[in-house]
Amino acid sequence: MKMIALIDYGSGNLHSAARALRVAANNAKKTREIRITSDPDAIANADRIVLPGVGHYADCAANLRSHDGLIEALTEAVQTKGAPFLGICVGQQLLATRGLEDGETTGLGWIPGDVDRITPGPGYRIPHMGWNQLDIARPHPVLANLGDDPHVYFTHSYAYRNPAETDIAATTTYGEPIIAAVARDNVFATQFHPEKSQKLGLQILSNFVLWNPS
Repeated sequence: MKMIALIDYGSGNLHSAARALRVAANNAKKTREIRITSDPDAIANADRIVLPGVGHYADCAANLRSHDGLIEALTEAVQTKGAPFLGICVGQQLLATRGLEDGETTGLGWIPGDVDRITPGPGYRIPHMGWNQLDIARPHPVLANLGDDPHVYFTHSYAYRNPAETDIAATTTYGEPIIAAVARDNVFATQFHPEKSQKLGLQILSNFVLWNPS
């Protein structure tokens, strides 16, 4: 059975993400093992990788680096072997070159850019919490079949800044434009939470299960 590795590094919303992935795989008519793991060997040989993340960028980055061999296994699976990868929330932010929350923290650098505090202006609360329209910047298989007015669930105070335009897959507006999804090659990641975005989120996860990057 093919396996989707849901990375356990002490910083993720693991169980709700695992439940949503199981439903999404079933909806896609694919039998998949959803394995919550921090084992480098399992990760290096996984068919697909999901990196969740909740909380402070620096803490999440430190947790990721504290697990021996974890970053090396992720790099082997995703960057060398080309396994499809999905990052969620801080799991997306960690792909950046650096995070600027309470100082500067080095990220994975898979999709160059910075992560900085959102500045939506007067009348907008931070953190940004709730449903917002998803504006698709360019077609992508993970964003297929979402209908005419897709809305997804966000909860965050920081977001991607200054990636290459070709790496932006979707945006939203919360007093200012916010990058909602980034994509490059076999890597796709969202600032929003698909596992909390109900039917539309399950469609995104099903799309990920079916996605075969060229």
